Amino acid sequence: MRHRRTLLTQVLVVNLLLVVAAVIAASLATNPEIDLAENPAQGMVLGLAVSLTVLVNVFLLQRRFRPLERLVDQMERADLSRPGANLRDHEDVGGPEEVVRLQTTFRRMLERLEAERRRASSAALAAQEEERARVARDLHDEVNQSLTGLLLRLEAVREHAPPELAAEIAETKRLANAAMEELLTLARQLRPTALDDLGLKAAVAGTVDELARRTGVNATFEGEGSFQDVPADAQLVVYRVAQEALTNAQRHADAEHVRVELKRLDGAIALTVSDDGRGFTFDQADKGLGIGGMRERALLVGGELRIESRPGVGTRVLLIVPIGNGDDQRDPDTTGNAVPQHAGEGA
Repeated sequence: MRHRRTLLTQVLVVNLLLVVAAVIAASLATNPEIDLAENPAQGMVLGLAVSLTVLVNVFLLQRRFRPLERLVDQMERADLSRPGANLRDHEDVGGPEEVVRLQTTFRRMLERLEAERRRASSAALAAQEEERARVARDLHDEVNQSLTGLLLRLEAVREHAPPELAAEIAETKRLANAAMEELLTLARQLRPTALDDLGLKAAVAGTVDELARRTGVNATFEGEGSFQDVPADAQLVVYRVAQEALTNAQRHADAEHVRVELKRLDGAIALTVSDDGRGFTFDQADKGLGIGGMRERALLVGGELRIESRPGVGTRVLLIVPIGNGDDQRDPDTTGNAVPQHAGEGA
């Protein structure tokens, strides 16, 4: 803003000086013997001419600079974390050809940035999912087999071990079984086979049930609508965001109640995860909560992530993913009200 006013001021000052000098020079050239002290009427006419010229000059310059000011305002409001919104919010500023060309170039730059962002995010997330799948296979095929072999050897040792070692061997077997169960749970989290086999609704419901079973948290799930025609990448994003939000509710928020809602709206999917945990402040938002990753996933499919939280009240995560026409027509903001009176953070 300061540089824009400086440019306009400089142009105005230069033009005003030139106009005043031109008017005075023209008056002196017309009547070199003019004496404003003896003839104040001539002075008033000269002052009026200068004033009118100045006002017209100021009006014209401000009018010509106004489109450029609007364009600079658009540039200042540009948010690279929401490139799609940037493109939708920009309106034609009009004005001289140079300003129109500058706006067109700016919009093309944003479009290129958005395309590159989507390409890079897609490649990164695809690589991440591939690595998750590889680790899950290794855990299931290699480590799980090793633990199974360990259990078989412990059983063989138990048959020939002295009685005083029976309790120690039994405890070792219990620990090995617990490690195997945790490993299989981790493998299922890394690679959501339920998403491929049963669909989005069943996969999210299974994740909620698993959280309740492992931690004792009172977790409930509600799903409305059909998700069979939802693109695979959108399903994966919704599932991963639900997974991360549930992990935060259990690991960081110490929530006692968690409510998950998955609804098919008119042209969109709405996922809401609400808890009654400790909540967090904006300063804590990027400290191990995975909010950046959830936001990146939402942007990848053109979605929007909204997070509302307040210390001592709880957290509400709302993900809106646009898709084809749905069978419901409701405002996404109505999908969940378990945590009222939050201070919001729009993602």
